[in-house]
Amino acid sequence: MPLPGETSRMGLSMATAPKLAFEYIVKKPNYCSGKAAIGATRVRVNNVVFLHKEGKTIDEIREQYPDLTHAQIYAALAYYHDHKDEIEAELAADEGADERYERRRAKALADHHGR
Repeated sequence: MPLPGETSRMGLSMATAPKLAFEYIVKKPNYCSGKAAIGATRVRVNNVVFLHKEGKTIDEIREQYPDLTHAQIYAALAYYHDHKDEIEAELAADEGADERYERRRAKALADHHGR
């Protein structure tokens, strides 16, 4: 008979991974557009991950977001590593939005100068 938190399959007992809770991370539909964020700061996890992927150190990220603690930044990075598909999709969507903005801006400038 398996212990609580374990399952039995073909007579073997296997522990199941507990669902992880991220103390500093909030993900609610009406907070930061439903994206994972560091609670009470409105800093999205993907903002921290973007800076980290750009090569920023934890201290450099704190320079950008001085209200964040080291623990909050590490929590955001831990959340990212457990939810890579989710955060990578958000980063890709943000990059696409930036590219669309730049195209609209370039067209508006060209239209303005082409009068």
